[in-house]
Amino acid sequence: MKKFWAWGALIFGLLYFILPLIGMTNFSLKMRRGVYSLDAYAVVLGDPRFQETFTYSILMALATIVFGVVLVVPTAYWVRLKLPGLRPYIEFVTLLPLVIPAIVIVFGYIRLYNTSSWLPLTGSITGTNILLMFGYATLALPYMYRSVDTGLRAIDIATLTEAAQSLGAGWTTILAKIILPNVLVAVLSGAFLTFAIVIGEFTMAALLNRPAFGPYMQLLGANRAYEPAALAVMSFVLTWGCLGLIQLVSRFQKGAQSPA
Repeated sequence: MKKFWAWGALIFGLLYFILPLIGMTNFSLKMRRGVYSLDAYAVVLGDPRFQETFTYSILMALATIVFGVVLVVPTAYWVRLKLPGLRPYIEFVTLLPLVIPAIVIVFGYIRLYNTSSWLPLTGSITGTNILLMFGYATLALPYMYRSVDTGLRAIDIATLTEAAQSLGAGWTTILAKIILPNVLVAVLSGAFLTFAIVIGEFTMAALLNRPAFGPYMQLLGANRAYEPAALAVMSFVLTWGCLGLIQLVSRFQKGAQSPA
């Protein structure tokens, strides 16, 4: 009886998620009346605004990933190695973006860094891009920190650090050549999640008036019929592609670590 209810719940969940996707995909293929076609996808991919916004979001995602790795890996390593008593407080801080809405964060940024403040980042395109990157890094912080912290938990960082120091390695060498390679899978997991967040984020990019992919999707959805469905399918495939890459990298790492 328990297996029946378990399978029933699983099937219900699959239908709940899959049926709307099937309907949306089916609708996106009906731009040409009476036949199935990829016209909506061709229109989206050929739109110069799509190319501009998607390229911008990819560049912002890469910048956010690099900044997140540089910020999180040394922090998580140092806290676990030298300041274990601060771990609960650090974890609490990293979880705050999950409970504070993005609109509150971005309004705080605008208030602090407007053109009349001591650091007028919103007064230039470069400054606004940097501010948006910080915002993206804030939204991705819970996922990046958790991934890296889980990776650090799986290795003996104290022994690795002592061995490296006994051979004369400095802190930069230890982080770059010993710690980072050992938590690379965890970092890649956080990086893929960060990429998915940045690609679909709307609130911060819209309020900071940057040409990101999220505002483009909203604008297209308000003015077209078939193209938004095609864009949603493409975004869904991209997101699940990132999750699939996480699983692939994790399995590859497990296979590499398994004894011959």
